[in-house]
Amino acid sequence: MKNSLAYLKKYKKETVLGPLFKLIEATFELLVPLVVASIIDEGISRGDRALVIRSSLLMVLLGVMGLFFAVTAQYFCAKAAVGFGTDIRNSLFAKIQSLSYSRIDSYTTSALIARLSTDVNSMQNGVNLFLRLFLRSPFIVIGAAVMAFTVDAQSALWFVIVIPILSAVIFGIMLLSVPLHKKVQGKLENVLGITEENISGARVIRAFAGEEREISRFEDENSLLNSFQKKVGRLSALMNPLTYVIINFAIIALLWTGAVRVDSGAIQVGAVVALFNYMSQILVELIKLVTVTVSITKAVACSHRVEDVLFAPAEQKNTPADIHTQDKVSFCNVTMRYTGAAEPSLYDISFSVREGETVGIIGGTGSGKTTLVNLIGGLYSPERGIVCVDGADVFSHDSDSLLQKIAYVPQKSVLFKGTVRDNLYWGRRATDEELWEALRASCAEEFVLEKGGLDSPVEQNGRNFSGGQRQRLCVARALVRKPEILILDDSSSALDFATDRAMRKAIKNLPFSPTVFIVSQRTSSIMHADTIIVMDDGRAVGIGKHDELLKDCAVYREIYNSQFKKGGEAK
Repeated sequence: MKNSLAYLKKYKKETVLGPLFKLIEATFELLVPLVVASIIDEGISRGDRALVIRSSLLMVLLGVMGLFFAVTAQYFCAKAAVGFGTDIRNSLFAKIQSLSYSRIDSYTTSALIARLSTDVNSMQNGVNLFLRLFLRSPFIVIGAAVMAFTVDAQSALWFVIVIPILSAVIFGIMLLSVPLHKKVQGKLENVLGITEENISGARVIRAFAGEEREISRFEDENSLLNSFQKKVGRLSALMNPLTYVIINFAIIALLWTGAVRVDSGAIQVGAVVALFNYMSQILVELIKLVTVTVSITKAVACSHRVEDVLFAPAEQKNTPADIHTQDKVSFCNVTMRYTGAAEPSLYDISFSVREGETVGIIGGTGSGKTTLVNLIGGLYSPERGIVCVDGADVFSHDSDSLLQKIAYVPQKSVLFKGTVRDNLYWGRRATDEELWEALRASCAEEFVLEKGGLDSPVEQNGRNFSGGQRQRLCVARALVRKPEILILDDSSSALDFATDRAMRKAIKNLPFSPTVFIVSQRTSSIMHADTIIVMDDGRAVGIGKHDELLKDCAVYREIYNSQFKKGGEAK
């Protein structure tokens, strides 16, 4: 948690004043048993009513002042903790947005959500309790022991024996709890992951009557979470009874020693009451410390998970090569392997594309089509080889300026809650005329008008649009940017052939003439491209035009024949 605590630097004043006011309040609390002893030994025993009244008023004053300092301390501690949590959450969200594709691939959605929500909340609560009580409680414990020695040194020896034993119990259980809390959070992630899958895939689950299977799966994971939580709970639950037993034995010993001392005339009854009060204060504070320890233990475990993302080292990218070509995009002997994968996803890919050309990429599922186009924007770093854009290695470009040149329409159509206009603005804050031009080019103008125009609502994930409509809106969003490179990754799979053909024709006639990469499993979508790349098991088994590939590439010919045989798709 050391790295995360750097986020408290903005709240230096609060992190100092909060504990400081808590210590002042604790000081007033330590004075109360002495006042009580004075009332008993000097006021009641001697019948001095004036002393009793003065001492009682002093106790009220100590209570009021303690309350003032306690409330003030709570304010500063809460302000620091909430600010800390807010800053951590903002930084973590920003970090997630900046993670490379390969880094994001190593996390699940539920894992990142758990870190942003429950883990950061646990850290925030841990900081709050630490500032409020982690200094106050030891101060009270040590202060009570010191004050006990001022009352009666011989009886106070029990404090010296008890405090180390209690400390060993508390911190021993704390050390055992940290790894268990990490496991609990991991099991919680699994439960969140299953929940997320079931909510997003509810229609598929019901369509295949898989409710019982998914309920059973959830119950299994939830049972594992329950068992780990019980294990942590049992360990944490040992603290209270153990501390109570130790303290109560200490109180018995203290009362026995005090009775002997009073009987011998060494001390008075008020001194025994004061010693009892100090031992009770230690008991109360140690119970608080137990609660704080459990929360801080959980916060430390959660901080490790948050820091795993927040302070993840920058991905090692290839050193930019000093190479210059006249091509818009070129691949030179590129081999790509995903992190942790046994085999590369791309093998020795080489090709070049001139500005304004259209490239079709076709192949079976898992052949490496999407991986190939993801390398164009530097979203992944190749294991070997060079990817160039505008004649220079992609890693020699500024990342933001490079991505501004590229518009990417992924396989999964993603729309955000808002309006059609809001979603198109993701491409660029263009004029209404430019937005309508993009909608016309993507064949989306007609249904957008029917829905109510640019300000018609879009529900989360575009649920109020069909699959084909979502795809066309995503294409329109890309066209609004007027990119130099347009990547369409199987973005017409939900369109009928006529609409697909009309959209491709409109894109071909765009006035800004982008270099277009069309990834598709339909031969009809890419057969008129200037260059066609045929992928098979990560290798480019054919590069050329449609007619050339029909003659020379068996894989392309097989795909074509399967789609254009009698009863297959038409041009």
